[in-house]
Amino acid sequence: MTIVQWKIRAIRGATTVTANTIEAIREAVTELLEAIEIHNSLDPDDIVSIIFTATQDLDAIFPAAIARERPHWQNVPLLDVQQMHVVGSLDKCIRVILHVNTPKLQGEMQHVYLQGAKNLRPDWQISPVTINR
Repeated sequence: MTIVQWKIRAIRGATTVTANTIEAIREAVTELLEAIEIHNSLDPDDIVSIIFTATQDLDAIFPAAIARERPHWQNVPLLDVQQMHVVGSLDKCIRVILHVNTPKLQGEMQHVYLQGAKNLRPDWQISPVTINR
């Protein structure tokens, strides 16, 4: 008999937004969360918590408010914070860290970096996924 041990693992991701509008932020956050969910075969019941950061130039809507609209994500603890400003850093950027219960090893987690954020962690690049809306 094999016993599978579940542990809390972290999944990182980031994307950039074309404009500081509700529509642009909603589109970017939705694309990012769908890609993370698909690449990691996530069940919302296994999500422990999610923390979003947004650069200071994004204030039209909270990314967590968008995440809360996702099917079955209503009970996921979500938090938004402002990303520390560093001169010369990436503008209009939303970053995320998801803590999930999973039997997978940390090295099996698929981190997702999209749009202008792809260069933040080129070592964590994954193949693109087609999302049907």
